[in-house]
Amino acid sequence: MKLLKKTLRFIVILLALVIGLLYITDTDYLLKAVRTIYMKGHTTAYLEDYKYFDNQIVEASENPEPWPNHINYNKTQQTDKLKQAHKDWGTIAYVIIKNDSIWFEAYYDGFNEDSKSNSFSMAKSYVSGLMGKAIEEGYIKSLEQPVCDFLPAFCEGEALKMTVGDLSSMASGTNWDEAYYSPFSITTRAYFDDDLAKVSNGLKMATEPGKAFKYASGDTQMLAMVIEKATGKKLYDYLEESFWKPLGSENDVLWQVDSEDHDLVKAYCCIAGNAKDFARYGKLFKDHGKWNGKQVLDSSFVVKSIKPRFPESPEYGYGWWLKDVNGKNFKMMRGHLGQYVIIQPEDNVIIVRLGHQKSPDAGIGKFTNDITLYIEEAYKMLGL
Repeated sequence: MKLLKKTLRFIVILLALVIGLLYITDTDYLLKAVRTIYMKGHTTAYLEDYKYFDNQIVEASENPEPWPNHINYNKTQQTDKLKQAHKDWGTIAYVIIKNDSIWFEAYYDGFNEDSKSNSFSMAKSYVSGLMGKAIEEGYIKSLEQPVCDFLPAFCEGEALKMTVGDLSSMASGTNWDEAYYSPFSITTRAYFDDDLAKVSNGLKMATEPGKAFKYASGDTQMLAMVIEKATGKKLYDYLEESFWKPLGSENDVLWQVDSEDHDLVKAYCCIAGNAKDFARYGKLFKDHGKWNGKQVLDSSFVVKSIKPRFPESPEYGYGWWLKDVNGKNFKMMRGHLGQYVIIQPEDNVIIVRLGHQKSPDAGIGKFTNDITLYIEEAYKMLGL
């Protein structure tokens, strides 16, 4: 019994020392990481982790517009290759929309058409669109307006050259390190820290802004801070009034915030919603910013968004990924673990896939093989 008491006492003291060390070294965010991710059996963020964070509600439309079903709704079976991919990579939703009607939909692993799941970096496309809206409404002068006008922490040296457009096109030149599985990376800190503004304002310049594409979630987080400063509105409210309600969304969504006290959205990620509501934003960009004949977002901004900014980086525009598959150019929203809204305007096709993981050939900012598979198999089903 004495030995047991001594052992327990030792463990308590050791834990207290570890926790104290974490606070002293400003890495106490790891406590939240352990509690919300690692103790749940995961090694990275996952689809339903939003339940363990602070969230703000983005309300559904008062006049929801359900997607109509296509005349050929669910009449075609999925290919064997697609079925295997769903099994191997844990798909929870796969939806094909043709001519603005649901042509095919399927859900898995206990999820359904209304289930919420974390969309991760698909949120970046929304934030970039909100920047476009803020420019359209006169809150921001243009893509060329200096970030310094809104964020004083970036008013010295090379940072003075950084523009709002640089943030949207991932060309800030900061030292943000996009590393998902290192507990000590700034990406991990940002996910669990309760003061995202402090984290973002601490970034330093590594290269000259506006010269090259480098995927960095920190750019989108800074962009959110710019938009909030410019508009005087919380980003979740701005999303609700600008896109979520006007596009007839049927369900509320949750957008994670860093904490109740600071109430800053995790702008680079973390809108929890469902496949068919996410598809609405894809339709908006497919249709050059129009919804039901109304110009919701400036068409010239939409066109600019879905074209490469840098010729040497044809895979990215302003908040949107771009990929050629079999001679067709697809534009997409992308998120960690394989969350996708993929559009092909010329064919009037939208493909949405949500799931637990993507193909194992993963790389930061790289196109994984699963994307091509989801596109090619959908086109086989469509007969295109």
